[in-house]
Amino acid sequence: MRRTGFLRVLAIIGPGLIAANAGNDAPGIATYSSAGAQYGYSLLWAMLLIAFGVAIVQEMAARMGAVTGKGLTDLIRENFGVRWTLIAVIAFLIAASSTIVANFAGIGAALAFFGIPIYLSVPVIAALIWYLVVRGSYTAVERAFLAMSLVFLGYIASAFLARPDWSAVASGLRPRLQTDSGYILLLVALIGTTISPHMQLFVQSAVAEKGIRMRDYPLERLDVYLGSFFACTIATFIIITTGATLHRQGITIESAADAAMALRPLAGPYATALFSIGLFGASMLATGVLPLATAYAVSEAFGFERGVSRSFEEAPFFTGLFTVLLVIGALVALIPGINPIDLMIYSQVIQGILLPVTLLFIMRLVNDRDLMGDYVNSRLFNFAAWSVTVVVSILSVVLIVVTLLQAAGVIA
Repeated sequence: MRRTGFLRVLAIIGPGLIAANAGNDAPGIATYSSAGAQYGYSLLWAMLLIAFGVAIVQEMAARMGAVTGKGLTDLIRENFGVRWTLIAVIAFLIAASSTIVANFAGIGAALAFFGIPIYLSVPVIAALIWYLVVRGSYTAVERAFLAMSLVFLGYIASAFLARPDWSAVASGLRPRLQTDSGYILLLVALIGTTISPHMQLFVQSAVAEKGIRMRDYPLERLDVYLGSFFACTIATFIIITTGATLHRQGITIESAADAAMALRPLAGPYATALFSIGLFGASMLATGVLPLATAYAVSEAFGFERGVSRSFEEAPFFTGLFTVLLVIGALVALIPGINPIDLMIYSQVIQGILLPVTLLFIMRLVNDRDLMGDYVNSRLFNFAAWSVTVVVSILSVVLIVVTLLQAAGVIA
């Protein structure tokens, strides 16, 4: 009986872990690394609140997938009409495309540390991801994505190799605010990069495709909460690693690759290698999940057949869009002189616009009793969810304004 219960857990677990970890992509790792490099451990407390926010949002999306058997954009089209759906899909396509390129750049930078040129690594990885998703079943793809998530453990090891002052780390977990604009901007960026729209789209679609229903939902809720905790723990250890090394030496960085290379003289080659391996795994996972989440979203929005387990003949639009996003992302990343930092900035602005809209759609849908029946939010859960939605929405607006002002040279 115990074995049967354990096998049920293994059968259900997956969408929540994958979605949350896909948020720790190359732009995300760059943000966490910058937080540690610039402010040491003083932003660690924010990760406790962010973990709570991620768990709340992801749980609602997963629950809608289990109750309705449909993806988020499918429900948006049915309940709000084609116009709103089209606006959301266009914004998501733009944000996802630029972030896919940034993650291919992350793959190239990570493998360059091991002497593999970007013109070899990016096409090979793109081909492997395409073959995995297009030729594999949902179960095979999920297992591969879960295996990629294990690479994140390298960040925990690199943090210990950096030999941080653990009493200072504990002190950083106590909430405190600083008034300078850089600190506030990084605080907002931490929230924006950890709670991303593609995470909600992927987890809901994955739960629906996997056929998880409410009788198994307690296990899926566990999956969501474990994924949120694991992803935010990894982000915390990235901040600890760069706080213990780069911040102590006054080194600033612009990308995750910069952070990996800067670690070599401070924490040794093993820490650098582990950090690079983590960047590779994170970028590879996001490069698989982002185009997949986008293909799900667009196909659902316009009523096309979709699903990893369906063949090209059964779901030509879904498979074709996934292929196009992957190919374009890889080709753009190979353009000489391309600046992935600019791409991250633009994608962050678009996602900053899209995230509050996505959260408002989720809140409306998950509280619709005609749609959700007895599985609408409770009063207490609703209070927590609306608090997360309002705070994230306000901070997203702040991030958009500050990012645009910085890009225009109005502020430093």
